[in-house]
Formats: sequence, C-alpha cells, structure tokens
Amino acid sequence: MTAHLTARPHRRVHTPGGCDPAGRRPRRPRAACTAAATPREHDPRALAARFAHQLVEVLTGARPSGQLMRHTSLDGYGQLASLVRVGALRRGGSADRPRLGPVHDRSPSPDAVEACVRVDLGRRHHMVAFRLEQRGPAGQWQCTAVEAR
Repeated sequence: MTAHLTARPHRRVHTPGGCDPAGRRPRRPRAACTAAATPREHDPRALAARFAHQLVEVLTGARPSGQLMRHTSLDGYGQLASLVRVGALRRGGSADRPRLGPVHDRSPSPDAVEACVRVDLGRRHHMVAFRLEQRGPAGQWQCTAVEAR
C-alpha cells in the first residue's frame, strides 16, 4: 500500500508590519507586529501577583535585586535595596521556602495598583506592600514604593 500525498500550493500572504496571519511567533520577537499590536489592558490582580512573587524572591535572596531595576523607579529601587541590605525577609533556615498568601490589591486610579501579600517563612510571617504605577511614554509599569515588615 502506498501513501498518497497531495501537494498543496504554498500561498504566502503579505501583511503590513510583518505579522504572520497564522498567528505563529516571529523569528525575531523584538520585531513585533506593529500593525496588529493593540495596547493590552492590564489586569491589576495578575500584575500584582506576578510582581509580588518576583519581589519576594529578591527580598529572600533567591533573585538578585538588579533583575528588578528596570521595573522600579529610582525611589522604589532605593527602598528595595535598603530592605535587602537589612534583611527584611530573612529565611529561618536553608529549607524554609517562602509561601505567599493571596495578594490583596486595589487600583486607586487607572494607572496605579497598590498591593500587599503575606509571606510565610517557616514560623515567621511577614507582610510586603508595594505600589505599581504606569510611567513613561510607553506606559511601562514600575514599582514606586516597597515596604516589608
């Protein structure tokens, strides 16, 4: 029994901006589809949860603070660096992994999110609060304030 292959003509559709109409990822991610790109609405809950996880990793020493530098304002990074320096969220032992509780957030304005999260480290419990604001012409979200107790 022989397999019957049907040749399909390859049809290429040119779209302005270089987007692939099939929805495949481009070879060069930075060459984004400018014509098809639409500004995404932010989900404050998801945004706060992602940043809380990264922030706790920095505060416990699992991630270098420089990785959050581009996501913080100058004042926010200064506060973060001082919290890391004083060891605001020190681990009780090497086996203690931080467990994050639910992230509580609120949006006082469309371009700001304030959130707090409870962090359990072994027997110790900490609270971390932060504020994210949309800044710059690109509207990038940046942490402008951090507090941990």
